[in-house]
Amino acid sequence: MGEVYRARDLRLERDVAIKVIPELVSLDPERLLRFEQEAKAVAALNHPNILAVYQMGTYLGMPYLVSELLEGKTLTEFIRRGPLTLHKAINLGVQIAHGLAAAHDKGIVHRDLKPDNLFVTIDGRVKILDFGLAKVILPRQSSHNLAVTITLPGVALGTIGYMSPEQVRGQSTDQRADIFALGAILYEMVMGKQTFQRPTSADTISAILNEEPPSIAELAPDTPAALERVIRRCLEKNPAQRFQSASDLAFALEAVSDPSITGSRGTAAPSARPHGRYL
Repeated sequence: MGEVYRARDLRLERDVAIKVIPELVSLDPERLLRFEQEAKAVAALNHPNILAVYQMGTYLGMPYLVSELLEGKTLTEFIRRGPLTLHKAINLGVQIAHGLAAAHDKGIVHRDLKPDNLFVTIDGRVKILDFGLAKVILPRQSSHNLAVTITLPGVALGTIGYMSPEQVRGQSTDQRADIFALGAILYEMVMGKQTFQRPTSADTISAILNEEPPSIAELAPDTPAALERVIRRCLEKNPAQRFQSASDLAFALEAVSDPSITGSRGTAAPSARPHGRYL
């Protein structure tokens, strides 16, 4: 979507991040609409687990977005090093769920949740980024029973590997699509590999629609059964069988985080690869 620069706000004497959309890209009406939608969606939110946006504008024909400056790494960078500790995976999952709950309460569905869009600051706080594909659902009491999106019916938008079955099919989505994506991310944090990754995009889509991810219990038998049940419920093919709210998911993860059942893992089963733990 653009380039991000570190900058200095001279008036308020603070460092900020500036996201700039190149002029060539800004001439694309769809991309420009995405950028503007992202700014409006995030500006409507105020939560410690969501990137704070300060300002939006245009300079020399180039739209820009000013946000808080984050120090740390994306979740992708942590997962590349191997599975996270169970304590850390659950802690990050709870934070992400709370951030999603705040967005969903405002009628905003992210629709592109993935490790690249989750930033872990140096003090361990998760920030949800990039609402460029967000779907803004108007309140039920509104006279307009519409969802404000930039998509067309039957068009799938998102990142393959984290898209819910209904997204893959190009069907209408709601907050439960984000819950599916978070389930895939939880699985990846625990196992150190993508949930539905296959050799080709077509194979990955087929797996999302028709297959269950490899059993956590078999590959890492010391994982609490309660955690695997939470992840499995997030990854249900039928949205009606998933957690119906991110708040419920956060509560379920917090219940799993009881120290008596989430001790660090022991040796992996002989059939599984060794589990080094990070973060």
